[in-house]
Amino acid sequence: MFTLWCNISGELTAVPRGHYHYIDMTALLRGHINLIIASVSSHSAVLVDSSSSLLLSLLLAQLPLFTSAVPAPYRRPNVVHELDRLANQTKNLRQITADLLKEHAFETDPEQHRFKSLPLMNNRASDINSLEMRPTLSQLHADLKSFEHHFAWLSRASRKHHHPALPKLGQMMSLIKSLTSMLEHQMMRVDAQRLSPPSPSMPPPPPSQFDVLQSSQELLLQFRLFCDWAQRVFSVLSTKSKMSAVQ
Repeated sequence: MFTLWCNISGELTAVPRGHYHYIDMTALLRGHINLIIASVSSHSAVLVDSSSSLLLSLLLAQLPLFTSAVPAPYRRPNVVHELDRLANQTKNLRQITADLLKEHAFETDPEQHRFKSLPLMNNRASDINSLEMRPTLSQLHADLKSFEHHFAWLSRASRKHHHPALPKLGQMMSLIKSLTSMLEHQMMRVDAQRLSPPSPSMPPPPPSQFDVLQSSQELLLQFRLFCDWAQRVFSVLSTKSKMSAVQ
């Protein structure tokens, strides 16, 4: 009686998304069986009787059955799950923005309108339920890219004047880039168009640390409004997607 052992380690073939991965075992199993036959035949003390030969023949005949791979279909990420992730990331950004505003708050409101090209946050709560997926994601992406450019300007100015909020500002910019990447991925999935707004115009470099602080306050206040709106939008779009899936 023979014990046949096989190390299941066939090569995986890279295939496009949505296809199956297959493990072809034919050559591997045939090689093992042939080795067993050769080993047995080389020892004169061991005789392969008719039943053993029949067993080996049956195994060779059934090899095609081992080559039928179990399909592992690719599962696309759930739209609702992706929108929820966007909402959570925006919530984290809003919290960091609020922390920065608390740490470096003015006793009076800072001077406004230093930035002429910031996105206008004049959205109305009554409009949120009528928003459509594609144009809404496109506009949020354009606004987020604009804020990304403005925060890059603020980061350069902060380094020059050794602004104390620089470490947390760097963390926030990293989260903004991550959110932008997630949003772009979602836009590709729903075939949302990328807008091409003009490059934002930045104010002159701030001459002092006080001016950096003034600029950061204005930028952070506007970005907090954006995060408030974007978080609500992602949550509403997620809810609408859930309802569409049920219907």
